[in-house]
Amino acid sequence: MGLVLVIVGVGGYLVYEHFNANLTTVDVGDAGSKDVLGDGPLNLLVIGTDSRQGLGGKYGDPDDTGHADTTILFHVSADRSNATAMSIPRDIVTSIPDCPTRQPDGTVRTIPGTAAGLTTPKFNESLGVAGRDPGCTMRAVRQLTGIPVDHFMMVNFEAVKTLSTAVGGVDVCLARPLVDPKSHLDLSAGRHRIEGEQALQFVRTRHALRNQSDLDRIKLQQRFLAAMIRKIKSSGSLTDPRKLFTLADTATKALTVDSAIGSVSRLTSLARGLSGLDTKHITFVTLPVVDNPNERVHATVVVDRPRAQRLFSLVKDDVSLSGHKKKKHRTDPKLVGPKAPASDVRVRVYNGSGILGAARGTVDWLRGTQGVGGPANGGNAPVPADRTTLVYSPAQADQARTLAALLGLPGSALQPSPGTPGGTDMSLTLGADFTRAGVPVPDPDADDPDDDAAMDKTQADDAACVK
Repeated sequence: MGLVLVIVGVGGYLVYEHFNANLTTVDVGDAGSKDVLGDGPLNLLVIGTDSRQGLGGKYGDPDDTGHADTTILFHVSADRSNATAMSIPRDIVTSIPDCPTRQPDGTVRTIPGTAAGLTTPKFNESLGVAGRDPGCTMRAVRQLTGIPVDHFMMVNFEAVKTLSTAVGGVDVCLARPLVDPKSHLDLSAGRHRIEGEQALQFVRTRHALRNQSDLDRIKLQQRFLAAMIRKIKSSGSLTDPRKLFTLADTATKALTVDSAIGSVSRLTSLARGLSGLDTKHITFVTLPVVDNPNERVHATVVVDRPRAQRLFSLVKDDVSLSGHKKKKHRTDPKLVGPKAPASDVRVRVYNGSGILGAARGTVDWLRGTQGVGGPANGGNAPVPADRTTLVYSPAQADQARTLAALLGLPGSALQPSPGTPGGTDMSLTLGADFTRAGVPVPDPDADDPDDDAAMDKTQADDAACVK
């Protein structure tokens, strides 16, 4: 899409106005950025909605407004040399924040959020339910990941068909047959060029996959999108005027975007900054999740906090997943030295993790099973914290090392503060990387994102067969 618009953007006035008229825009208020590109990293939220509206009842209820069926946070580095495409599973149980939405009459109505329960709500309900617009999904992503979202682009079922046809088909390779009576997919093992209805069957299938899960479907969709990127970058569509017009016309008709990028000129400006991305430096990855422990029959998932927090940190720190090298693990000097007896440790615990009762539970654990002499509950932290931190005076370094060993804190969590009086309690603030007392807090400076056990990822230039 970016490559197409770079070229189309220099076209004549009538063509420009034609493509402008194709675009659908949504005012998301302060959920996104007003800047088209900016100087720093760029975060685009790509939403594939399962809306059936306008499809003539072919895929179900024609009045179904749809949900966030497929969601990818596309992070582009500040230097525009690499990108991370993080898929967000639709069935994550998570809270959904309050959402101001622009109404047809121009007024703004705040749609109440929903607190996370044991099995509801699911992330995909951030769109469509109670009138939630894509700005609500943007807010839900920021709350879930701590990563700000600049803009969104949304497509529906029909867009998969029209775009795959406009590029002349998407090439996929299958290591085994994929047959799904429900999506009507029937492909033999080997290489195929798929487009139109067959492409939609391919990205919708679950029952043809080994585990028949949404997580497997996400991997299949990532393969499809990577193949489409390769096709657009390598095909003659960008040099043939007729093909180029057809592709650009199809793409702009397929897109709904936020008003900040809701014109061909703005999309072209955005595209110029992205068009130099090499496929080998575009990494697809899925937000780490585990089966919901609150269900006997697993229909939903929950965020795997230690692994997810590591991924969130890499994205927020603008670290490339395609070129990141393993760091040699070195023991942090703050963790080296004598430790105080647990009974001498004095600490006040604050909850910035977002987990209800985390501070109280940690205090009980420290006192009851670890023999810590002076843990106190400080209640909620003033603001949510991304990372767990322990602030202490230099005279309390031995206590800090003891507490770090008990809780599994990395050296980066320890923050000596010379201005802190030695007789006061240390201050422990639990962050979003905290799971529960006794589970080590991940070290953002030591974990290796290339470890397959920690992160399942693939590059956009990988044309391996789907297994």
